[in-house]
Amino acid sequence: MTDLAQQLSIEFQERFNKRPLLFMAPGRINLIGEHVDYNDGFVLPGAIDRHLIFAIAVGGTERCNIQSHDFKEGVSFSINELNPGETWVNYLMGVLDAFQRRGLAIGGVDCIFGGDIPAGAGMASSAAVCAGFAFAINELFETNLPRLELAMIAQHSEHHYAGVMCGIMDQYASLFGAKDSALLLDCRKLTHETIPFQFPSHRLLLVDTKLKHSLASSAYNNRRSSCEEGVRILQKKNPSVCSLRDVTSVMLDAEKNELGSEIARRCRFVVEEIARAQQGAEFLKQGNLVGFGNMMYESHKGLSEEYEVSCAELDLLVTLAARNKSCVVGSRMMGGGFGGCTINIVLKENESNFRQLVQNEYFAAFRNEPDFYEVSLSQGAHQVVP
Repeated sequence: MTDLAQQLSIEFQERFNKRPLLFMAPGRINLIGEHVDYNDGFVLPGAIDRHLIFAIAVGGTERCNIQSHDFKEGVSFSINELNPGETWVNYLMGVLDAFQRRGLAIGGVDCIFGGDIPAGAGMASSAAVCAGFAFAINELFETNLPRLELAMIAQHSEHHYAGVMCGIMDQYASLFGAKDSALLLDCRKLTHETIPFQFPSHRLLLVDTKLKHSLASSAYNNRRSSCEEGVRILQKKNPSVCSLRDVTSVMLDAEKNELGSEIARRCRFVVEEIARAQQGAEFLKQGNLVGFGNMMYESHKGLSEEYEVSCAELDLLVTLAARNKSCVVGSRMMGGGFGGCTINIVLKENESNFRQLVQNEYFAAFRNEPDFYEVSLSQGAHQVVP
């Protein structure tokens, strides 16, 4: 049991005068495969060793009494009066709503939760809230739902109670993650292959720009519309095309005039990124970390130049990594873009030198200091045994 799990258990017993069950749900990273989940492509995420922990027990009434350890605030509400609002409680209400919409008999709970997933750093803290709470409710009330259904419940909460029209990758990774492994997730079939990621001389290091541009959400919608328009155009001569998952470079070349330069460029990135995720998984199976790292650098180039969702801060971080390929075998922006983190595969013995270089150069360029997070690939949501 972690120190935090023990602390939450003690807090729970002092507040509710009974012993809780403990559940843990991880955040996630995405090694490669960006902006392809909504195009039915392949992604390569993994759960990480940063978690949210839920100390929770059946309440015995219709009321939920829930305390956020991190925000130092609590809420109390009835499961019969679930109303989306403006705070973190939305995510929990959305989960309960999804269970009830399935006709499942659940009741109120007493709960304290907290964790070490930094908010806003692109590690899917909201997915961990939804997935972890769904996992706990499933266990407490013995509703016996499979993990895929729990991922859909967590996604329902994001869509309908938090207003975030996300794909299912984050929730899926939080629930299905495997220690020292990534998941090659087929976003069309919602199945995955577990891919070992065991390179003891290297470390996964996230570098956080601590930047989030306001245009990120509008740019996301714009890119998604470009993909959908590209599919509509390509379907005229290729009726079997349902999404960019079905498109080839030959098709794009044949219709480049009809598509126009911008849509063609964005569609080409997605087609190439889907192939990179699949090829990257093969490299990992072969133990070819250098080959995988090159896929990451290519991914960032496409995200920056073709899909145009990078920014000067992210580009500088990847450029610094590329100048030091002997110690940083792979680097790229991670997430929607225009801020957030880069994900880097760094030789452990050179990590401190790389950190110092990045800190100096980033501050010189932007008068801001980045944050660094070391992460390891971890197990998905599970019960913590005392």
